[in-house]
Amino acid sequence: MQFEVWAPHAAARVDMRLNEVTYPMARDTDPGRAGWWRAEAPAGEGDRYGFLLDGDPLVRPDPRGRRLPDGPDGLSAVTDPAAFAGPSDAPQPRVPLQDAVLYELHVGTFTPEGTFDAAAARLGHLVSLGVTHVELMPVCPFPGRHGWGYDGVAPWAVHEPYGGPAGLARFVAAAHGHGLGVVLDVVHNHLGPSGNHLPAFGPYFTDTHHTPWGAAVNLDAAGSDEVRAYLIGSALAWLRDYRIDGLRLDAVHALADGRALTFLEELSEAVDELAAETGRPLFLIAESDRCDPRTTAPRGSGATGAADGSGGLGLHAQWNDDFHHALHCALTGESQGYYADFAESPLAALAKTMTRVFFHDGTWSSFRGRSHGRPVDRRRTPAHRFLGYAQTHDQIGNRALGDRLSATLPPGLLACAAALVLTGPFVPMLFMGEEWGARTPWQYFTDHPDPALGEAVRTGRRREFAAYGWAAEEIPDPQDGATRERSCLDWSEPDGPEHERLLGWYRTLIALRRTQPDLRDPDLGAVRVAFDEERRWLTFRRGDIRVAVNLSAEPVTIALGRNGVRVLAAWEPVEHPGPDGRIHLPGMSAAVLGP
Repeated sequence: MQFEVWAPHAAARVDMRLNEVTYPMARDTDPGRAGWWRAEAPAGEGDRYGFLLDGDPLVRPDPRGRRLPDGPDGLSAVTDPAAFAGPSDAPQPRVPLQDAVLYELHVGTFTPEGTFDAAAARLGHLVSLGVTHVELMPVCPFPGRHGWGYDGVAPWAVHEPYGGPAGLARFVAAAHGHGLGVVLDVVHNHLGPSGNHLPAFGPYFTDTHHTPWGAAVNLDAAGSDEVRAYLIGSALAWLRDYRIDGLRLDAVHALADGRALTFLEELSEAVDELAAETGRPLFLIAESDRCDPRTTAPRGSGATGAADGSGGLGLHAQWNDDFHHALHCALTGESQGYYADFAESPLAALAKTMTRVFFHDGTWSSFRGRSHGRPVDRRRTPAHRFLGYAQTHDQIGNRALGDRLSATLPPGLLACAAALVLTGPFVPMLFMGEEWGARTPWQYFTDHPDPALGEAVRTGRRREFAAYGWAAEEIPDPQDGATRERSCLDWSEPDGPEHERLLGWYRTLIALRRTQPDLRDPDLGAVRVAFDEERRWLTFRRGDIRVAVNLSAEPVTIALGRNGVRVLAAWEPVEHPGPDGRIHLPGMSAAVLGP
């Protein structure tokens, strides 16, 4: 079997340790492969191996290793994803983004067991809910057993406590068998603070730029060609070898990249080529706080309508936090931090995001102390370039107590939030448990084996929220195992009467989205919104469909026009509009109307 590793930082020697036997490696003589080392050795599935650099006795895992049975500081294990990925002609869902409803899921807390297999056993719930794709939070190895996954340090491998590569392959196969696509959250902007061996091998990071995590991933300095190839190869491996259907790219605004051809353009081109080769509708979804339509404009097309005629990055969709912030303020009345601008007139902010996508489209951002964003050209940009949501792992877990909307809002307002997300113009995304109003929090938790790092995380978290008036003892300890346990979903809840009613509402709305073409219409220019800030109601029209929500506690009468629509679904009993086109909507309720 041939082994190879890119290790340009090794000045004179690289050895491979395989099953306690040391094999010297030779430099690759190909001029186009500078810094690569190669060796041949007999090896089989599960054999442990690693590399020694310039005589250093520390055996380091393979940067491209697919399995780390003993964690980030242990040896790699030989494994062949093709051996457990199943037949290449197995049926796979082919639902395009325009028709998708995504469900964000954290493997470690979706079930108490916290494994791929335990999560797969619950996929029937998602089928009955009606979603089309499961979006897994990061699954690359990180120190300890439990964590959010954003401290991963091995972008080609799978966290062993979840089930390792074989467990992921089983989960994807099970999801596909249920007709569900799988999206994987991947992190290219940083690696975790513990267990990261990449700097010993080569210039994976650069001091040219600095990020909140320290030195930046090297996307534009010397050696960055190989670093880009490393990350793109990892991304393609998830899509090709595990047959995952799409990737969510974490915080692309934090990628420090000054090259003319950006990393994201290269990545999107490679994914599009793989999609054409396989005949599968693969896609990339960006998390970005830039409010920039160029993120999802086609590459080199000038499709943004920008004055300079520049093209986009070619990603297929992006999260729309502005929609979330406006909706959150309208529901809760919160106005702290980045919510301040949205909270001044929350329904006006919500109406703007539903019709023009970004609230900050070149407007002043008081949180940033500057103007922010760029307008979306609604004539050229389809609505499915953006995801809409009321809750995500960030917007819950980054709160001091990890409290969900269901911790403070009555069921009627949760129903209004669901109606705005699931019948709105953007691709809907739910966060696990949202559909039944889960009472369990989703808190920030870690499991760092290094006591000093664990203490630094604990004190840093408490210091962060002390600035907002929280006492240290009020902030859950991330290193306490009970914090993770509290964050696990309680699967007895969906059978409770209150939870069951909300779950039925989500199922009804998702079914309407599937059966009513107007609710999947990509034309942003066709969305019409009316609202009353003082009386706290909002309506919007998408084709022949009308949606009305009343966020106040008092009933309201709303004029929908003489269009002959009938009530298709309502949270509270509602009469069909009369000849005058008016609907009488109870407090804290929503209704969907159509021909």
